[in-house]
Amino acid sequence: MEGLMNKLRHLDAYPKVNEDFYSRTLSGGFITLVSSVVMLLLFFSEIRLYLHPVVETKLVVDSSRGETLRINFDVTFPAIACSILSLDAIDISGEQHLDVKHDIVKERLDVNGNVIEVRPDGVGSRKMEKPLQRQGGRLEHNETYCGSCYGAESIDGECCNSCEEVRDAYRKKGWAMSNLDLIEQCKREGFFQKIKDEEGEGCNIYGSLEVKKVAGNFHFAPGKSFDQSNIHVHDLQAFRKNRFNLSHTINRLAFGDHFPGVVNPLDGVQWMQKQPIGMYQYFIKVVPTMYKDENGHTIQSNQFSVTEHFKGAERGLLDNLAGVFFIYDLSPIKVTFAEGHVSFLHFLTNVCAIVGGVFAVSGIIDSCIYHGQKAMEKKMEIGKFN
Repeated sequence: MEGLMNKLRHLDAYPKVNEDFYSRTLSGGFITLVSSVVMLLLFFSEIRLYLHPVVETKLVVDSSRGETLRINFDVTFPAIACSILSLDAIDISGEQHLDVKHDIVKERLDVNGNVIEVRPDGVGSRKMEKPLQRQGGRLEHNETYCGSCYGAESIDGECCNSCEEVRDAYRKKGWAMSNLDLIEQCKREGFFQKIKDEEGEGCNIYGSLEVKKVAGNFHFAPGKSFDQSNIHVHDLQAFRKNRFNLSHTINRLAFGDHFPGVVNPLDGVQWMQKQPIGMYQYFIKVVPTMYKDENGHTIQSNQFSVTEHFKGAERGLLDNLAGVFFIYDLSPIKVTFAEGHVSFLHFLTNVCAIVGGVFAVSGIIDSCIYHGQKAMEKKMEIGKFN
């Protein structure tokens, strides 16, 4: 048994030196103090990294099909009235959402940017309760009012009981309204007076759009939109203006829900129009993104990059192309973020590396200083004898 103990003693990789042979120096004490502080700082940094989740990033091919894309926006137009501004969304599959009002809120702003009125359903129009019948006579007892659509009826007997309904009927037919003064509903509702009253005002429009997950665009533009020979145009004749100031500030634009670390590059972007009329375009590349937290909760969202371009009115650009366009396309690559924790074995390995590394480096520094001092002392002694 004693022989086994002797063999085991010979395997000792850490031979001990008698304390009588130790030589303690001032520089060694200073280096020990500094290295201890460094060890503690690195140790606490490693503990912090171990306790907090780390995010792992991966790139995969986006194989999702049949999903929708939610667009959240908040845009301020300081020099165009809410009654003039409309929102349209069009995608490459041919689906169109013209003059969108669902989930859209418009706030009328004065010249100082203060809110005058909030309109949850867009412009809206007040319907007349008991106006003249379209044949020119008064309503009889229990007779229901049915306003004329002025030739834009899609079916026989269709009624247009407000100026807005007449304009919608014309839009569905792809017709422009040349003279709203001849429309009884518009005259009764004071359409032009409303536009005149809002002259000089601004508009803050915000809300969300639910569109197909394909390339497309959505845009803010003055006037009612309609299709003319398969071309998307806006009818501006009703407003009797040919110049619109489309200066704007994008308070927020996001494709999908918020997730930790997301950066929306258009938030807070401001553009001031210097030319009389034109089209301002944002070309957006949408990257599908999935974020999974440490509890397994998943957020399906998107990131995007953007480039900007202004197309002026030179070379006969039509007035009905004036607007602010957000033209988006989707990337086939999906980014996934997954939260996780460093394993305990990895943490233990890093702690050992910190202690051993700092100890070894401080030992090398101390040895260099000690032997350097010894060499200097010998040279000084040789110089004295000489």
